[in-house]
Amino acid sequence: MVMWRYNPMAPWPADPTEIAKMWEMMWAGIDNNLKTGETLELGYFANATSGYGISSGETKDQFRHAYSFYPFFDIEVHEIVPYETGKEIMKEVMKAQAEAMKR
Repeated sequence: MVMWRYNPMAPWPADPTEIAKMWEMMWAGIDNNLKTGETLELGYFANATSGYGISSGETKDQFRHAYSFYPFFDIEVHEIVPYETGKEIMKEVMKAQAEAMKR
């Protein structure tokens, strides 16, 4: 999951026409990622300056996506471990810790 926030300190163009062109370019990239399935979902929060995205793939893919919007957006990437996977890992760790306590 990606959390993004508009960076007002970025070198945004001052001309409204140029700002619109920049947004069109960014939206085209996002639309392509949604079309190809690299991005599964993208949304805005109601504050209109931040939002989220959900993607699949490896960490390097997330880094590439995040960096493609730098410096105009500050992006936090949070890798998600599915519930069942997390539960199994936790069970394995707890079992190993209990075994280690017996020694």
